[in-house]
Amino acid sequence: MDPEIQAMGDIARALETLDQDATRRVLKWALERFQLRTVSGSSVAAGSAGSAPLPTRSFTDFPEIFDAANPQTGLDKVLVGGYWFQVVQGQEDWDSQSLNTSLKQMGHPSSNITRDLDALIKRTPRLVLQVRKEGTSRQARKRYKLTREGIRAVEAMLNATAAPPPLA
Repeated sequence: MDPEIQAMGDIARALETLDQDATRRVLKWALERFQLRTVSGSSVAAGSAGSAPLPTRSFTDFPEIFDAANPQTGLDKVLVGGYWFQVVQGQEDWDSQSLNTSLKQMGHPSSNITRDLDALIKRTPRLVLQVRKEGTSRQARKRYKLTREGIRAVEAMLNATAAPPPLA
């Protein structure tokens, strides 16, 4: 039997008894252990067709990825924050308060996070989607996720800063 097929079978058997969260943690560990990257929980192949190369760096905290991406606008900062929660931390979706709290801790708060997220939703192509609303009031907590294009936008920022600047 092909060793690659054998390995896939071994992995499938090991994961079939785990719940979804445990499976996600095990796969995240394996990807980090073997220095691979995914795009929003999908396979590397699905994210690589026609898109920029995936970053090979791993990030241990939000300030590290923020510095690596070097976002220039408020909307770019919001995108990087969403990428941190969704792609790096593996969350299915995230809320605006957690995102803005992380930006505040970096010294880059959004003056109106809802307006910024709405602007990213209204862009063509869309960079963010609102996936649900928790509560019935106008002030209810909204949950968001980056689209494939939103993920690509952050990866383009990361790829643009990956090369060291030329020495003067």
